Amino acid sequence: MEFDHIHFYVENAMESRDWFIEKLGFKAIASQTTQHTHKEIINRGRVYFALSSPITSENFVADFLRIHPPGVGDVAFRVRDLNSVVAKAAANGAEVLQPIQQDLQGLRWAKISGWGDISHTLVEKIDDAQILHPTSQLSTNIVAIDHVVLNVAEDNLQSALDWYHQILEFQPQQSFEIQTDKSALRSQVMVDPDGGVKFPINEPASANSQVQEFLDANHGAGIQHIALRTENILEVIGDLRSRGLGFLRVPATYYSQLQAKALSYLPEVDWQKVQEYQILLDWQEMRPEAMLLQIFTKPIFPQPTVFFEFIERRVAWVNGKQMQAQGFGEGNFLALFEAIEREQMQRGSLGKS
Repeated sequence: MEFDHIHFYVENAMESRDWFIEKLGFKAIASQTTQHTHKEIINRGRVYFALSSPITSENFVADFLRIHPPGVGDVAFRVRDLNSVVAKAAANGAEVLQPIQQDLQGLRWAKISGWGDISHTLVEKIDDAQILHPTSQLSTNIVAIDHVVLNVAEDNLQSALDWYHQILEFQPQQSFEIQTDKSALRSQVMVDPDGGVKFPINEPASANSQVQEFLDANHGAGIQHIALRTENILEVIGDLRSRGLGFLRVPATYYSQLQAKALSYLPEVDWQKVQEYQILLDWQEMRPEAMLLQIFTKPIFPQPTVFFEFIERRVAWVNGKQMQAQGFGEGNFLALFEAIEREQMQRGSLGKS
């Protein structure tokens, strides 16, 4: 199983399309208008997004937006055996929202319920074809959806983990508890054992946690962030900053503490850009060349809900084998958590700064 595309439900799909083009460097590749909705399809590299807005009040997008602010309504997965996945999901309690469909080119898909009000479109994999635009050319430097993070209500984490294990056969991987003197959260990473899907699930562990702020603003569970993988994060973030995309601020002390070690593994010119662009670094001492670089945007909608992460997983050669950076930047969790807390304090949701 792999990520296929992310479907955003928004008030105005064309305005959102223009924002993604201007701020994130996406390209418009298709559009579709039905009696009830308008959809825009955009991509950058191998990452595809759909943006849908309602035309009438009687459709799934309008239903979503009556409850939630704009955000992710559907996370789509590519699967090898659609019949089997849909049958197992239905047998284990998922609602089949759209039975198996097939277009004139032979592409097959279905849609099932997910956690809360999100859904999952399941696309049958055919020669790495994309459901949204199989002939789109590859653009530079964003190569995949690395992971997608779901936030759920307090005490719902185990139920959500069980649900994704039963419905889609995801398996638990790392678990984390992150805490400062102001707030806390718990997280469990779920993965598809045979593919590229990494699906962390968070729950709040304090009343003013960043996860709780999301749940309050989103009016329930939902997708918190989407991590986009790049092979050259310095080039990509330089481009995005020049476009005016907003990122979380990192204090200078973070870099002063890292400088001596980082310069052992990074060229001076890269280190200067890392500081200038405020990119976070993480690595394992046993193979530091397999460095993980990451950065997080501010929320992309007016509400403190969905944001993006950009991540580069560098490769090291160990005993003649390629080893890619793994994990999620665990060494940066505290720095990230505190950066989000600073944004919360500015919004007044974490006390006074």
